[in-house]
Amino acid sequence: MLTGNKGEWSEIYALFKLLGDKELHPGNSEIKKIQNLVYPILRILRTEANRNFEYSIEDDIVVISGNEEIFRIPISEFQEKAKYLLSEIKSNSGTFSIPEIEEFMHSINCLTLKASSTAKTDITIVVHDQRTGLQPSLGFSIKSKLGSPSTLLNAGETTNFIYEIEKNSLTKQDIEYINSLFVKKGGKLKSDIKGRVKAIYEKNAKLSFVNPQKQIFCNNLILIDSLLPQILASVLLQFASSNYSSLVDLVRITEEENPLKFDTTNKHLFYNYKIKRFLTDVALGMMPSKVWAGEYDATGGYLIVKADGEILCYHIYNKSEFENYLIANTKLETASASKHKFGEIYEENNELFFKLNLQIRFK
Repeated sequence: MLTGNKGEWSEIYALFKLLGDKELHPGNSEIKKIQNLVYPILRILRTEANRNFEYSIEDDIVVISGNEEIFRIPISEFQEKAKYLLSEIKSNSGTFSIPEIEEFMHSINCLTLKASSTAKTDITIVVHDQRTGLQPSLGFSIKSKLGSPSTLLNAGETTNFIYEIEKNSLTKQDIEYINSLFVKKGGKLKSDIKGRVKAIYEKNAKLSFVNPQKQIFCNNLILIDSLLPQILASVLLQFASSNYSSLVDLVRITEEENPLKFDTTNKHLFYNYKIKRFLTDVALGMMPSKVWAGEYDATGGYLIVKADGEILCYHIYNKSEFENYLIANTKLETASASKHKFGEIYEENNELFFKLNLQIRFK
């Protein structure tokens, strides 16, 4: 019996729903349809268990080919199954099975919840672009709002940023006190990162960025933009020393303070532009732990399954909408300090240092 969580069942829901709708709707930064823009779907491609399946739409029939078998299923069946599946996803929690949907999946040779792929692509859709007359093949990663918000950039020691404590007049007792600050969250004691940063400032000390902890991540960032390590370090420090977490707010404040002293005479939004570029590159393939050549993987975009079951697409094919969606719908959050080894004052070569960690999650 197939079992999965809300996010995994959402992949099957997206397949059924899109075949039933026969069209793909681009979204804006507020996760609403862009009016008067729609892509008719010609076919959907899915790979599972090393087999390729093609779902072609012909009038009111879906023709499924792959593994030398051909099925012809009425569109109405996909519409009905999508509606039922949505209600089941909403009403269940944790990991669960849906026997009626599994039976239908088997009848069309759909055997797994998650498409198998070495890239981030969950589903590939061939659409007709009525503006250009082209028929691009667009790969998507599926993000579901029916379950818990997913991360865009996962925390690790790979995403630690090192800061030197300057104007340092901290005593041994000060350091011990600051490192002992904890806060209770969900019944557990966790390192109070923001409290520790505040305490450092209250001692008239200053945090000055040195470099990302891992050279691979540092070089990946420099590949995107030579000043990106410093920009992200400024945004991260802003997060750690304020009550803001939304990237829109953090970038706006960083833009106003202009720590890198860009020439803003003509009101260029340097930080906004560069952070958008970073978010797009993370979304489309850049990983902190792997050397990145700047080439996007086959994904190219996201399908968002909204809480009401509506599906919207964001794709590098429509670059500005994709970038605006990413910056408007992400936030920074504090990961586990003990697990990723950050958030404590430590000494090296008679100098004091402090690490902050970068993790980005969808709102």
